[in-house]
Amino acid sequence: MKTLIDNFEGWICAILFLGMTLLGFANVVVRYLTSYSFAATQELLLTGFLLITVFGASLAARQGQHLAVTYFAALLGPRVERAIKIFATAVSVVLLLLAAWYTLDLLRNQLATGVSTPGLGLPAWYYSAALPFAFVLIAIRTVQFALSDVPAPDRSLHDA
Repeated sequence: MKTLIDNFEGWICAILFLGMTLLGFANVVVRYLTSYSFAATQELLLTGFLLITVFGASLAARQGQHLAVTYFAALLGPRVERAIKIFATAVSVVLLLLAAWYTLDLLRNQLATGVSTPGLGLPAWYYSAALPFAFVLIAIRTVQFALSDVPAPDRSLHDA
């Protein structure tokens, strides 16, 4: 169970990618053989790309793979570098939680208005339901990585 939780985003991305690949392949084969295509393929593939993007961002946050400019912070010494990492993490978490809040608002709006998707006619909130959760998950993974990456304060400077 711990492995599943630790690799949750990886599993989600792998399953989505496999499904998208199979759906795209099936659509190409059907279109080639019959001159018709599945009407909802584009809608499903775009939703899959959106979900892979947010869950992939969470996976990257957990592994510390997001882009960061660390050269100048490292030149300023370990204390300043630590402060910059903490500040960057805090700003990232605030922005991610704002994104979660606004996607939750989007979800509420879609539920209230009953808007449906153009291809399949499904309620649009089906596609948006994972977004608030995904942004909160990215924030959690960002904090998890920061706790493992930000060095502890150097106590030898205070003891002198």
